[in-house]
Amino acid sequence: MSSHTVVAEIVRSGFVEGHHRGSAVRIAPDGTVAWAVGDVTSQIYPRSCNKPIQAAAMVRAGLPLRGKLLALAAASHSGERFHIDGVRQILDGVGLDERALQTPPDYPRDEAARLGYVRSGHERSSIAMECSGKHSAMLATCVTNGWATDTYLAPDHPLQVAIAELFAELTGEPIESTGVDGCGAPLLSTSLTGLARAFARLVRGAPGSPGAAVSEAIVESPEYTSGTRRDELRLLRAFPGAIGKSGAEACYAVALPDGTAFACKIEDGGDRARPIVLAEAMRIAGYESPVLDELATHTLLGGGEPVGEVRPTLR
Repeated sequence: MSSHTVVAEIVRSGFVEGHHRGSAVRIAPDGTVAWAVGDVTSQIYPRSCNKPIQAAAMVRAGLPLRGKLLALAAASHSGERFHIDGVRQILDGVGLDERALQTPPDYPRDEAARLGYVRSGHERSSIAMECSGKHSAMLATCVTNGWATDTYLAPDHPLQVAIAELFAELTGEPIESTGVDGCGAPLLSTSLTGLARAFARLVRGAPGSPGAAVSEAIVESPEYTSGTRRDELRLLRAFPGAIGKSGAEACYAVALPDGTAFACKIEDGGDRARPIVLAEAMRIAGYESPVLDELATHTLLGGGEPVGEVRPTLR
């Protein structure tokens, strides 16, 4: 990113003590850029925002999952019991178990789920890692096609080639960089504009298309793509028919049923600013909801009492 704009400020006791810089874009239903701040054309790594696109590519390659388990395939899940059970169900369906997963061992992402997991005597595991839903779906896609499962993360594996092809189609941009994501999977670059465009195309996919299948799954079971205590879930439930996905380094993409789509990136990776900026971008576009009002600010405490806030500066 070459141009950073102040998108949120940190105010404590009436004193502005810091800023978050970043970029945001809104795509109109006709696919044009309707509004933008900062740099929305340089390529970034959208991190886990790519997962719904990856899931659509897997469906196009023959992944038979639908409903809750397909929503889980697009997830950075919280590690709640139903998430881990769902991953096992995906693996069981193709005759594999968690030993086939190549996600790095981790504890559940959600604090309450993590505490319960540890109290039950569990150690870090590949299945508890937040990307195990995507990885189990990748393995299921490989088994469905007769592809090797031990090298499914290699960039030249047929699975990853298929994902890259659809990714470029949906973003409308060539992939300038391929890295390694936190879970070990290939990480594809695009711009914020390309990311928003891809989400718009997913949510407006023709009936029966891979994009429609993934969108319907997320709309029906958003808690499987995130978790029961996440800000993404609150936003999607406030706007029925919407899809959304957050990613590491404070990336976020959301698309509404009519094809309006938003994407933002906080330059310093400060995740607390991510929902604030996305919610404010939606409010600027005319969307209204008490949930947006709640998400568009973050209260700061002093001595256990509210003394300030992180607030958007997009207007």
